[in-house]
Amino acid sequence: MQHRMLQPGPLLSDRGELMEAGYAHRLIKHYDRQAIKASPLKIKEWDYYLVANDYCALALTMADNGYMGLDSISLLDFSAPSQRTVSRMLPFPRGKRALPPDSSAGTLRGIGKRYEMTFRTDHDKRHLYGHMYDFGGPGKPLLFDIILHNPPQDSMVIATPFPEKATAFYYNQKINCMPADGRVIYDEKEYLFSPAASFGVLDWGRGVWTYNNTWYWSSASGVVEGLRFGFNFGYGFGDTTAATENMLFYDGVAHKLEDVQFHITMVNGREDYLAPWTITDNRDRVRLAFQPIIDRAADTNLLLLRSNQHQIFGRFSGTVKLDTGRVLQINNLIGFAEKVHNKW
Repeated sequence: MQHRMLQPGPLLSDRGELMEAGYAHRLIKHYDRQAIKASPLKIKEWDYYLVANDYCALALTMADNGYMGLDSISLLDFSAPSQRTVSRMLPFPRGKRALPPDSSAGTLRGIGKRYEMTFRTDHDKRHLYGHMYDFGGPGKPLLFDIILHNPPQDSMVIATPFPEKATAFYYNQKINCMPADGRVIYDEKEYLFSPAASFGVLDWGRGVWTYNNTWYWSSASGVVEGLRFGFNFGYGFGDTTAATENMLFYDGVAHKLEDVQFHITMVNGREDYLAPWTITDNRDRVRLAFQPIIDRAADTNLLLLRSNQHQIFGRFSGTVKLDTGRVLQINNLIGFAEKVHNKW
């Protein structure tokens, strides 16, 4: 049973616990950092954007994770194939970065040595721009300037509790299928994004996490049978009894799914992330094959803190079934699927 939240109101009670667990199509609950009953070191807040087309992708992150802030840029070239990620960490921001409490408006800026990033949001448009002068080493700058158009459409919103701790929660919105217009310049090459074939996704996350978690997440956006299509699949952490975050999006309308599962090829007892995957669900509405291209892997081990990430970019093919019963044929849709293990 999937519980849909319909009534606006505060996200948290006076005790810092979720007022209601479930899913929605917009940010129906109000996030107030001051209502959290946890140490500022344990609060996680981030805005993550991915802008992609058939040939390339740009991923941008700005985060305030209490003890550590993060500004990160990734550039992926699917034709090469190649990828480069450069991250800058900030010690103990503890909310000083002032990430907006709502995804629909506000400005977030990251400034450091030889780089600057800005996310400026004004309801129906998101402007992402900045530079990192040493992205490829001395004398190899990266510059980006992209507009994401955000027409009226459903999104994935979920409020998830954690069974281990009553004041731990995750409030998350994923907005798929935002037409992208702009460019990236790096290493004497220009990467262009046009709104007819390039799309952005926003991962807007706020919450208090427990220490040890593994999550699976997959997302893609594109055009299927002449209309914008995307999906968001995710699982692995928190108590999803009330609702999962699994949705299909077609022509701006969300279609709710229950449980999904990623089937990663195993070799000698370990995941082979660059071998083909499959993704299915418990109602036989999702049958997707995933052909990997690039593993954007990172393993940060600081003893008590650990983050082991495999974000695999590739192409999805297969079928999905909408709430109406209509079956869509998916052919080589660019996107990603990831497995991340964090101790934080």
